[in-house]
Amino acid sequence: MQERQIELTFDSRDAGMVARLTIANEYRLNSMNSALMGEFLEAVAEAAANPGLRALVVTGAGHKAFIGGADIKEMGAISSPDEARAFITRVHKCCAALRDLPVPVIARINGFCFGAGLELAAACDMRVAVRGALLGMPEVRLGIPSVIDAALLPALIGWGRTRRLLLLAENLTADEALDWGLVEKVAGPADLDASVDAWLDLILASPPGAIALQKALIRKWEDLPLSQAIEAGIDSFAAAYETDEPAKAMGEFLERQRTRKK
Repeated sequence: MQERQIELTFDSRDAGMVARLTIANEYRLNSMNSALMGEFLEAVAEAAANPGLRALVVTGAGHKAFIGGADIKEMGAISSPDEARAFITRVHKCCAALRDLPVPVIARINGFCFGAGLELAAACDMRVAVRGALLGMPEVRLGIPSVIDAALLPALIGWGRTRRLLLLAENLTADEALDWGLVEKVAGPADLDASVDAWLDLILASPPGAIALQKALIRKWEDLPLSQAIEAGIDSFAAAYETDEPAKAMGEFLERQRTRKK
């Protein structure tokens, strides 16, 4: 029986549940094969089904790789366009599952982050990389284009840098990725988890309904023209008042203000 290649754990905190999904294919640099991707989708669905879930952290096992890419051995055995379409669609479904999760997703990039791994990271809401990590899109050197959720890259780093990354197949250091806007934070190995926890603390400090509405709205903004994006924001603002979260959060804020003035 094959060992599971995905580990999902839950951490119950005062403000809610945090899940951690680990790609555990360390001996292959956590590369994504079809079996692993099936487990990945099951794990994300399990996390999403937890009613107390507030955030998900995605990372790779070990200290060498986040995700080294899609499994080259499996891709090398593809013998038809139909097989190729099925394989890359599985990769996209993993990225889409993170984008569609109603809570924030943090990519904890603990090492190599190539190809499908970078696409998965781009599908997360925010990214922190360990100093020493390398990030890149080497597909053209393997005879294939960078596709699916690489389409998210221009919004993160601009068209020129996207062309450079995809057409030249260059690797970026974590600090270069930070300068490009490909990641939002870089931390030393000893500080990587503390950096993730600092973001989690900020997420948990806000009411869960507001966070869910905000993530859903950001997703809409990516696809809508400006005028429709603004209208979607009006709808989202109104939807917040379908619960008592605004009244409670603003009441607590005003009470803190009154307390400080005493």
